[in-house]
Amino acid sequence: MKGRDILSLVELSSKEINLILQRSALIARQKRSPQQLKGKTVALIFQKPSTRTRVSFETAVAHLGGHPIYLSWNEMQLGRGETISDTARVLERYVDAIVARVYSHEDLVTLAETADVPVINGLSDKAHPCQILADLLTLVQYKKRLKGLKLAYIGDGNNVCNSLLVGCAKTGVNITVARPQGYGPDPEAIRNAKKAAEESGSTVVITEDSAEAAKDADAIYTDTFVSMGMEKEKETRLSTFIPKYQVNKELLRLSKPGAIFLHCLPAHRGDEVTEEVIDGPQSAVWDQAENRLHTAKALLSLIV
Repeated sequence: MKGRDILSLVELSSKEINLILQRSALIARQKRSPQQLKGKTVALIFQKPSTRTRVSFETAVAHLGGHPIYLSWNEMQLGRGETISDTARVLERYVDAIVARVYSHEDLVTLAETADVPVINGLSDKAHPCQILADLLTLVQYKKRLKGLKLAYIGDGNNVCNSLLVGCAKTGVNITVARPQGYGPDPEAIRNAKKAAEESGSTVVITEDSAEAAKDADAIYTDTFVSMGMEKEKETRLSTFIPKYQVNKELLRLSKPGAIFLHCLPAHRGDEVTEEVIDGPQSAVWDQAENRLHTAKALLSLIV
């Protein structure tokens, strides 16, 4: 996998995803990380603010013996009009890899097409592959397998949902997405997921019925109803999603005994999830957040 760009999970085979998960689990058990980035530098370009993505990647690079450089979009010449292509051509002369968290996926594509070093998608409007690697690792930790599990994603069909569809389908997880009509997921993500599901033997279901999605699920997953940049839609979105798509104790009861609750965070408590669920005994969100670090280490060690 050396030298690969990771812009979405579509580009990874099922075998490669499982390799990353196996490496992640091994790294999580080790007291000291392998120094596979010793003498190397990784640029972290952030157009959107972040907690988990920034800290997990900065820490991962440092633990692997490398040097992370955080670059805010507005602190770079990008914020003053320099093109992404020009920036990429300069950075490839300085660093060994680039992690970018951007608004537009097309900006990420341009960066990857121009830079002659690996580019990792730290988040874009279309995909969030690094988050889903951590989600899959969490499922393995709690359920000891992926193939044959049922995951219910309930809420906004956003970038997380797009990547979760593909990641689940490629690893044999049956996924049901419950969302209001007109709120995603991306048709291309659905097509890619269904194609992958044919190969893995899993199922992909899109519905408006949150109870149908939650029924007999091994895991229930949600994300914020109002993402960054959607503040003007807040009232409309909240009235559309609440209460039908809120994960609460009543909805959780429809899942299997021992089902876990997942959330990529940050959570808007009282909106997409109630306090009693996210702080309850079935919540796996803190282990899920920790796994962002382990999967970041694994990914970097395999491609840089």
